[in-house]
Amino acid sequence: MDTPAEGSEGSGAGSSREPSVHQLRLFVALADELHFGNTAQRMFISQPALSRQIRALERRLGVELVARSSRRVELTPAGRALLPEARTAVESVDRIRHVAQSQVRCTQGRLAIGSIGAEAQQPYTRAILAELRTRNPDLRLDVCSLDIAHHVLALTRGEVDVVFLVSPMPPGIETLTLATEPRVACLPADDPLADRTSVTVAELAGRPVVDVPPECPRTWWNFWAVDPRPDGTPVRYGPVVHDVEALFLAVAHREAIAFLPAAARDFFPRPGVRYVEVSDVPPSTAALAWMAKNRTMPTINAVRSAACAVLQRTPAPASDR
Repeated sequence: MDTPAEGSEGSGAGSSREPSVHQLRLFVALADELHFGNTAQRMFISQPALSRQIRALERRLGVELVARSSRRVELTPAGRALLPEARTAVESVDRIRHVAQSQVRCTQGRLAIGSIGAEAQQPYTRAILAELRTRNPDLRLDVCSLDIAHHVLALTRGEVDVVFLVSPMPPGIETLTLATEPRVACLPADDPLADRTSVTVAELAGRPVVDVPPECPRTWWNFWAVDPRPDGTPVRYGPVVHDVEALFLAVAHREAIAFLPAAARDFFPRPGVRYVEVSDVPPSTAALAWMAKNRTMPTINAVRSAACAVLQRTPAPASDR
């Protein structure tokens, strides 16, 4: 990446240096967070380094993008005007890279597999990967864990070929159902309902639910937030979380609640958090997902065939749709 030292930038509006993709990416993240500390943590960079890069970007563009004060961070009019273009530029570069990576995987016999939450540890996932390795000993499997914010985006961008996740998915993504299980409410340990064996959605009314960043499909999170509620009342949202650990922290601090698959009770015991089954919501559906346009790719056919073989040996409510 083009990330020279601050002193090598040139200065003033007359600088002819083009902004780097890295700088644009940092600017877009800062525009999302409007907080230097949170952005630095999200982008795995120190806060002073983030500040230097934003200032360097401003010098290269010849405009001030961010208005800084001791209390808050705001985009300037120029920053607001340039943000859509910066976002488009970053997304375009990402698409180029991901398409190239996808082509490399196809030619080299590699399958990039993502999973969210505890899906990688579920018995059906382990059985499918074992079957896939047995059937295709020369196929290289690259397995990675994905966070809440990016698990669908990783699939649509081509960062991964398939994902073990929980439904529902937006149009353009096909799924193979692997299993179903009840959903539970993730509550603060001192919540009056935390010691119950089960609750109804109506009993949880008024409690805010954690929210997700805009990268997540809204239809997916509406299902998991039970929004709208059966009686039509709107859901009140709390803090935005990017991963499960941030979700548990928000719940433990009594900022919000969340709804999760029942397996969370076994895989994610956390201090200050309790799980209570919700009796009147549709169950959680675990699925293997891939892009519909890629369904005929040999590597994706291989994992789909392995999954179907496992499901045939272990009856499950599977439906390749």
